[in-house]
Amino acid sequence: MLRLLNIKLRLNEVVTSQKEINSLRRAIINRLKINDEELIDYTIFKKSIDARKKDNIQCVYTIDVKIENEEIPAKKFGINEDVENNNGNNAKNKKCSNKGISKTPEVANKMLQCETEKQCATKKLSSRPVIVGTGPAGLFAGIILSRHGYEPILLERGEDVDARTARVSDFWGKGEFNGESNVQFGEGGAGTFSDGKLTTLIGDVRCRFVLEEFVKAGAPQEIMYLNKPHIGTDLLKVVVKKMREEIIKNGGEVRFQSKVTDIEIEDNKIKGLIINDSEKIKCQVVLLGIGHSARDTFNVLYQRGIKLTQKPFSIGVRIEHPQEMIDKAQYGNSVGHLGLGAADYKLVYHSKSGRSAYTFCVCPGGYVVAAASEENRIVTNGMSEYARDGKNANSALLVGVTPSDFTSEHPLAGVEFQRKWEGLAYQIAGGNYNAPVQLVGDFLTDKHSTSFGAVEPSYKPGINFAELKNCLPEYVIATLKEALPYFNTKIKGFSMSDAIMTGVETRSSSPIRINRDENYLSNIEGFYPMGEGAGYAGGIVSSAVDGIKVTEKIAEKFDPNR
Repeated sequence: MLRLLNIKLRLNEVVTSQKEINSLRRAIINRLKINDEELIDYTIFKKSIDARKKDNIQCVYTIDVKIENEEIPAKKFGINEDVENNNGNNAKNKKCSNKGISKTPEVANKMLQCETEKQCATKKLSSRPVIVGTGPAGLFAGIILSRHGYEPILLERGEDVDARTARVSDFWGKGEFNGESNVQFGEGGAGTFSDGKLTTLIGDVRCRFVLEEFVKAGAPQEIMYLNKPHIGTDLLKVVVKKMREEIIKNGGEVRFQSKVTDIEIEDNKIKGLIINDSEKIKCQVVLLGIGHSARDTFNVLYQRGIKLTQKPFSIGVRIEHPQEMIDKAQYGNSVGHLGLGAADYKLVYHSKSGRSAYTFCVCPGGYVVAAASEENRIVTNGMSEYARDGKNANSALLVGVTPSDFTSEHPLAGVEFQRKWEGLAYQIAGGNYNAPVQLVGDFLTDKHSTSFGAVEPSYKPGINFAELKNCLPEYVIATLKEALPYFNTKIKGFSMSDAIMTGVETRSSSPIRINRDENYLSNIEGFYPMGEGAGYAGGIVSSAVDGIKVTEKIAEKFDPNR
């Protein structure tokens, strides 16, 4: 096949799916200078929006094309061989001609070690592998191992996604907090109650495999090619359930409300896990895919001598604007066009102090949600459903912190740092899981907010006005005060006086890293840390990829036949 880069269509050429199909076909034929009947088929590999010129917004495509005779355009446009192309799949590509035409890279069908002949996997497993956590790393590790006869046992401290949804609804609606089944803990991990964002900065062939698996489980087909794909909280709940069902169908076992409360280690080898302080599971191999909020499990690891190190992360607030304002700022007079969805953004500010502020986890048409995982603490996150049709846009507005800010060399000092600010947010907002909020205009002038303007907060169970300087470090407040006016020069209205800041966001990434070697093993034999909680990923896709990589190492070493 041939890959065509930089195919551009105007918005009026994509007002309906059929018109988009026809427009792309015409553009392909024109680019390749072929007749209509010579075009056999095409697939969209990537689609993005170029909104840099508000009066000429375009859809930009990368297309894989099958035609009758590829040799003719290859010679015509001077496509040469043996040139490496950085396209995110680590495959060799043909040189791209000056017409943006290249050979479609061939992705090796043996990309997963689990799918090869396991010639080196001579070691027998004495027990079924155990996966701790059913976030992206755990689910994908479970999918791969179950397909290849390992019959894994998945342990999840929280509830299944349906029961979990009911618990979260009670928390948001009534303030009834559950420490084991919430936005952070339960089937699907923290990402289940987020936007289901699938953007990633890693260039790994497994990323496409992850997207394919999501589509198989019910995610929209468009995630395969959109530049910023997302599933949405509403659809993601269905997807994770179907993945669980496949694991069970393939001989795996998924156990909910099964919290690992202790670990048995003998002669520097993993021997067993204690579940709910009572049941023991013997195990030879453990894949640890806990989330970054599993603080009690971090403590168990530390107590049992598993090596941990401090890691930088970021803290700050959630900021809300009218989605209509963000759309106008990003799309100009094209707002509302059928070819455009709710607009998002990405902003970064570097202070002379050495700190940086940035937006993160933007949720167009979304909601700020209560995401506490411990009693008497406030944690915020953002969520969007697939349609992204809420009135507000929100994002995390964060400032980086490093281990030097923790004032302790203890491996879990970052956890205590988070707890401090979450506890203060709980106190200044009334001590009832209401969140502290402040309008941007009042934040910038050190005033206590008293009423809302053009933006209504979306956080539930409720809010109370408070001064955010009382629940965040001084250097975070100072950096945000510098960043907001700067961000307003990038998106007009970003620092509007009525925009709402809700505190606090502290779970941008894990505060620890569980040490592991090149074989993904910790300092304990048979113990494989993986995913975001272990400090090796940042988001759904990269966590899933990390889980897949761990299964490859296991397949290299262990034969599934016990």
